Amino acid sequence: QVQLVESGGGSVQAGGSLRLSCTASIGSFSSYAMGWFRRAPGKEREFVAAISWSDINVYYSSYASSVKGRFTISRDNAKNTVYLQMNRLSPEDTAVYYCAADRPPTSREVNTHPALYDYWGQGTQVTVSS
Repeated sequence: QVQLVESGGGSVQAGGSLRLSCTASIGSFSSYAMGWFRRAPGKEREFVAAISWSDINVYYSSYASSVKGRFTISRDNAKNTVYLQMNRLSPEDTAVYYCAADRPPTSREVNTHPALYDYWGQGTQVTVSS
C-alpha cells in the first residue's frame, strides 16, 4: 500500500522559513516524480512545486510563479523523501500542503496539474502570521 506522510508544518511569522518533508512508502521511489500542492481556506488546491524522477541523477523542477525564488524542492532517494524548503514566507502562503507522487513516462516530464498525480499524502498545515 502506497503511503505518503508529510511533516514539518507549523506556525511561523512572516519572513520566516519552514522545511516540509514527505516520506513515501513506494517501491522504486526514484522512478516517481514528486510534487507539492497546497489548499488555502476557501480556495482550490494549487500547484506549488514539482521535481522529476531521474535515472542519471539529473533532475528537473518546476515552481508556481508565486513561490519561485522563495521555495526550493529537493529529494533524497536513499530516504524516499522529498523536501520543500520555504523561505520568506508570507501570510498568503498559509494553507494545507500536500505532497503527491506521479509516474510520468519520461524523466523530463514534470506535471503541475493535480489530476495527473496518482498518490497523495494527508497534508500538513502551514500558518504564517503577519
